[in-house]
Amino acid sequence: MNVPATLTMPGRLRDQLWRHLFPGDGDEHGAVIMVGITASDQGPRLLARDLILARDHIDYVAGRRGYRRLRAEFVQEAVIHCRDWGFGYLAVHNHGGTDAVRFSGDDIASHERGYPALLDILAGSPAGAIVVASNAIAGDIWFSAEDRRELAETRVLGARFERLHASPPPRPRVQDARYDRQARLFGDRGQDLLAGAKVGVIGAGGVGSLVIEQLARLGVGHLVVADTDRIETSNLSRVAGSTKRDAHSWAAEPNRPDWLQRVGRAVAAPKIRIARRNARRANSRCRFEGIPGNIIFAHVALAFSDCDYLFLAADGAQPRLVFNALVHQYLIPGVQMGVKIVADKDTGEILDAFSIVRPVTPDHGCLWCNGLISPARLQQEAATTEERREQNYLNEPDVPAPSVITMNAVAASHATNDFMYAFTGLSQPNASPDYQRFLPRVRSVEDLGTRADQGCMECGTREGSRLATGDARQLPVRLGQ
Repeated sequence: MNVPATLTMPGRLRDQLWRHLFPGDGDEHGAVIMVGITASDQGPRLLARDLILARDHIDYVAGRRGYRRLRAEFVQEAVIHCRDWGFGYLAVHNHGGTDAVRFSGDDIASHERGYPALLDILAGSPAGAIVVASNAIAGDIWFSAEDRRELAETRVLGARFERLHASPPPRPRVQDARYDRQARLFGDRGQDLLAGAKVGVIGAGGVGSLVIEQLARLGVGHLVVADTDRIETSNLSRVAGSTKRDAHSWAAEPNRPDWLQRVGRAVAAPKIRIARRNARRANSRCRFEGIPGNIIFAHVALAFSDCDYLFLAADGAQPRLVFNALVHQYLIPGVQMGVKIVADKDTGEILDAFSIVRPVTPDHGCLWCNGLISPARLQQEAATTEERREQNYLNEPDVPAPSVITMNAVAASHATNDFMYAFTGLSQPNASPDYQRFLPRVRSVEDLGTRADQGCMECGTREGSRLATGDARQLPVRLGQ
């Protein structure tokens, strides 16, 4: 039996589509959604890229067998446009009702007459249809003449996540007593959603380790975590769950021989192992998928491509580049977190200190649009160790930046809180998408806003951009390790 498909749709696109389908006249209206596609263990996921709206009485006209239909010329133009841009074709119309909807017999018959021919035109991309009520969506998706699937769920990525089905889903199972207090906030349904969530955390250091523990204690069912580093003695004050034994700190003491210090560092526990142990202590039912690798490599990045949410807790321009691409190529909302403490290199005086939380979603501009991926840093990070050493003309020592667990916790907790409220549907629809900077020295919070460039080749909708391309596009990663 074929696993049902799912559809992911940015909130902006859903709002535009609903305004077209439900203008207040109580009638039917039509449109086409351009969709990318990605495969996953849970079945194929359709990614809504853009809309082609059908004009009433011009493109959406009286039907010969049913009530209304898309005019043949409109269908042909839309299908060719989808094919030429490398996307699938999803026809849309609306029915009455609120929480349940289904295709009519005439609808199904028209699919069986028309979609095999559309598949030939689309050359490998899917064709299908969805029918919409005000709070429900049903789908009939054709991947080939022999592979036809229902739509299990449509997820709308707004300030809060909405999940639309053909009919109301069954009541969630009885929850574990350990989650009783938090389920009083977001309900058994919210707890069930967290148990079914697959969440990616890129980086298991000071910020990432706290995110991982919080997600595990919230009851998130599947964590995917990547990190390349081993624990060091200087990390113990910040990495959640780490111990002196993990760092072999006895071997790293300054009075030990250099060779013993090197051995101690080489056998210290990988941060990914500490994260797994800590997550399983917090939630023994959590599936922990640990990857001892860097997100900048293809096999690591692709492990995150079917996550429901992403947390970026790794430094560097290249991790930002790949994370940003994952968000927009696969329509996976995420957040980039960090802490910065700037000290005068001569006096040690603290010049600036803040925690930062930057939500990154398909609707509100990307890290490129907001000037947060530096081409110069990308070039520098792509250089070999020897090349970077030669480029350090001033021969300045590599001094570790200050870091404290409390400031890491501010970033981790605000980011995880935002995820929890959005994912369980508790966020207000008008919740701010702005970046936030937390300034502990003056006890203030700054809303930094966001910028979106419609011509952006990452998050914009111009031809050739990355948005919603799914498996049809390569991520900006390296091959190899």
